[in-house]
Amino acid sequence: MAFSAGRSEATRGSAVVPEPQQASQALLRPVRLGNAFEDTVGRLLQTIKLGVLAPGDSLPPERELATRLGVSRDTVREAIKSLADAGYLVSRRGRYGGTFLAESLPRPTEGVVRFGRADIDDALRLREILEVGAARMAATRTLTAAERDGLWSRLSDVRCACLEDYRRLDSRLHLAVAEAAGSPSLVPLVAENRMRLNALLDQIPLLRRNITHSNEQHEAIVIAILAGDPDAAAAAMQAHIAGSAALLHGFLD
Repeated sequence: MAFSAGRSEATRGSAVVPEPQQASQALLRPVRLGNAFEDTVGRLLQTIKLGVLAPGDSLPPERELATRLGVSRDTVREAIKSLADAGYLVSRRGRYGGTFLAESLPRPTEGVVRFGRADIDDALRLREILEVGAARMAATRTLTAAERDGLWSRLSDVRCACLEDYRRLDSRLHLAVAEAAGSPSLVPLVAENRMRLNALLDQIPLLRRNITHSNEQHEAIVIAILAGDPDAAAAAMQAHIAGSAALLHGFLD
């Protein structure tokens, strides 16, 4: 099914506006289930930013999007709500209701630093090298009681964080994982990369569903480290980083 035109013939005329079929099929393809919400947000943002959808055009129905993306309707609904809260989409009720691309998309605030894809890729690749390795190494060590308690405490802090404190407490947990790796030289490298990452993350909205998912991934990382399972710890950290990457590329590319 093609994208619906979204506007009535009275406002757009009698001509049918064709959907760029190949582009929409390529972009709205099945996502990685490990980060279904984040990837769904990223794919929808791609269709918006690459012009597959024009201002005022409607999205396909939730059921169709769920089928095309290979996710649940709840995931699609939450992604749409998040993008509506961020100003990209508008939901309307009634006979001609649905979800529509906003007529005017959000613009960067004046004075905000702009990042290119190369900047994002560099920060994320370095993060993957540092933090996946840190999680794996931490899981190979016999941690002291203080180190184990520190990880649980940092995990608890970020899980209970309000939105204003979330990024700071999230950073503290990731630094605690780096500390648990047992290499003092690693911690300042992770801290420096985290500063770059936070500068990127500060340019995109905090999405509640992403926070919930991130906290589930945080728990998986910490449990794997404490269980002494290096492969599981590395895989959980890799999945966590991939979710952040999907959102950053979606909003900032």
